[in-house]
Amino acid sequence: MLNRPTSNSFTLSEQERLNSECMADYSSESLPEVWSLAAKRFAQIPALRDPHAKPEVVITYAQMYEQIQQFAAGLQALGVQPGERVALIADNSPRWMIADQGIMASGAVDVVRSAQAEREELVFILADSGSTALVVEDIKTLKKLRESLSINLVILLSDEEPPAETLKVLNFSALMALGSKHPLQPVNQNRETLATLIYTSGTSGKPKGVMLTHGNLLHQVTTFGTILPPKPGDRVLSVLPSWHVYERTCEYFILSQGCTQIYTNIRYFKQDLKEFKPQLMIGVPRLWESIYEGVQRQFREQPASKQKLVNFLLSCSHRYIKARRTYQGLNLENLHPSITQKLISGIQTVIFLPFHALGEKLVYKKVREATGGELKRVISGGGSLAKHLDNFFEIVGIEVLVGYGLTETSPVTNVRRPWHNLRGSSGQPIPGTEIRIVDLETRQPLPIEQRGLVMARGPQIMRGYWQNPEATAKAIDPQGWFDTGDIGWVTPQSDLVITGRAKDTIVLTNGENIEPTPIEDACLRSPYIDQIMLVGQDQRSLGALIVPNLEALQQWAAAQNLQLALPEEGSGGAGESNSSFTASSIQEINLESKVIQDLFRQELNREVRNRPGYRADDRIGPFKLILEPFSIENGLMTQTLKIRRNVVMERYHDIINGMFA
Repeated sequence: MLNRPTSNSFTLSEQERLNSECMADYSSESLPEVWSLAAKRFAQIPALRDPHAKPEVVITYAQMYEQIQQFAAGLQALGVQPGERVALIADNSPRWMIADQGIMASGAVDVVRSAQAEREELVFILADSGSTALVVEDIKTLKKLRESLSINLVILLSDEEPPAETLKVLNFSALMALGSKHPLQPVNQNRETLATLIYTSGTSGKPKGVMLTHGNLLHQVTTFGTILPPKPGDRVLSVLPSWHVYERTCEYFILSQGCTQIYTNIRYFKQDLKEFKPQLMIGVPRLWESIYEGVQRQFREQPASKQKLVNFLLSCSHRYIKARRTYQGLNLENLHPSITQKLISGIQTVIFLPFHALGEKLVYKKVREATGGELKRVISGGGSLAKHLDNFFEIVGIEVLVGYGLTETSPVTNVRRPWHNLRGSSGQPIPGTEIRIVDLETRQPLPIEQRGLVMARGPQIMRGYWQNPEATAKAIDPQGWFDTGDIGWVTPQSDLVITGRAKDTIVLTNGENIEPTPIEDACLRSPYIDQIMLVGQDQRSLGALIVPNLEALQQWAAAQNLQLALPEEGSGGAGESNSSFTASSIQEINLESKVIQDLFRQELNREVRNRPGYRADDRIGPFKLILEPFSIENGLMTQTLKIRRNVVMERYHDIINGMFA
């Protein structure tokens, strides 16, 4: 049983065994081998479709395989050798998939990142990876990087005329034409061969190259179907970045199963839901939140009488699903219901079922129609799903399966099952994966239902960080257990429940990973900020707890002819202050006044935007000024004067929740 010291493995359920038998047998040694088999099985089924390209692009499985081969052969003809790193700096398009798998099929290792990333970040990645060639989205992206390039070969994914350059530049059509004239030379690859480098943020601010092998990626391809086997021809709407490990491995899986991937973007997302009627979607919490907000907006536009009816039906349905969860043993708030509680919940289920059925007839069916009417399930990752979203989608009949993982785990380690969908959890381990909860200090295994550090082990765990053995040794112990940096616990049925992070990284609902320390350091440049800690895990934006510099604040107030009380000489007070102010006098200062709030908003905006490498997601949204400084004495700082983030999060739990309410 999961999390017991003697055995941490998770046994396949009967449903997973049945699904596994129905899966196509991909006993490949490398990922590109999958496309040969897929081309034979699904030859004329559309694999990749971009309705927003001009003209529209539709590529069948047979054509996709042929183009991957040609791309790879073209690279080989230009001298790209097995094991060399080829950077792929581009965003979503059918050609991204052709290039990604073409690079791997040539025997090279691709190094992926968005064309929209900061120039400094891309330059660092190109240098750190030692890339010998560059596949780039277009001439605009090439120009952004040109001055820092030390490579001699560039491939444009566009058909633009290559600029006059000292280095060799080919556009997509020229490379494919070259590849069609040169047979692809076989390369020696196996599951231990390095397939890709994906750079992720480090605590120092410099990205680290996560080394994923063909075996890491193939494990995801061959196990996802035991949980969710799609049908050939199923439509999947793709909106997340293809280079991101979550979207990427899901794309590999759905394409191995003969699905049609349709590219969309935020601008066309809701329109494409209705037009293309997808059966499956992969997304982050922010995506489901946008659907929820759109539905709520439509509800608010209805006459008052209709709004009252809708709210009544939603309320009844909420009571219905809560009772049903308890009866089925799937209520995270009551994992061990008594016989009496199960009996009561069964009765409540029967009582509220007619109201839920009425809601289905009058409201919920129309909500599903807004998503195309054929959406069976959605997979959610990149952060935990808010409780109200989980409840809403269960009520309207769209099943959300939340998963968990990191770039370093390829990424999926856990996912909720359709037949065991414990809302509020991140699901059970996927086949071959072990999860262990350990004490933060001693690293000893903890009992079931006790909270601690989440460790993972399995075929999907990365080989390590590129040219960074120290970071690798810190992340993966000698027994192969990977430190996720997350805090959580497991249920008796092996469901993982994530409650926070031990590491500093903050993951927003759009899937962006934010390292707080550099942003906090920038904010501390303000004379009015004495201490600051960023928050915002699983929120739409960053927030901040701020301990103001009251002495500087008093001087500012005096200059503004504002009256802020000064402490009386020698007045006492509990706790350590960050200035000469004491607890008794601090209470007289109204930190919530608009003028002070505006001052701090101005300070935060200026310092964050002036920070090198500023991104829109770095912006701090809500913030709260608190009077008690973080100190060793009150337990909010370590002996080395580092903020104990998990302790601060617990101490100010209600305030933080209120900030994002």
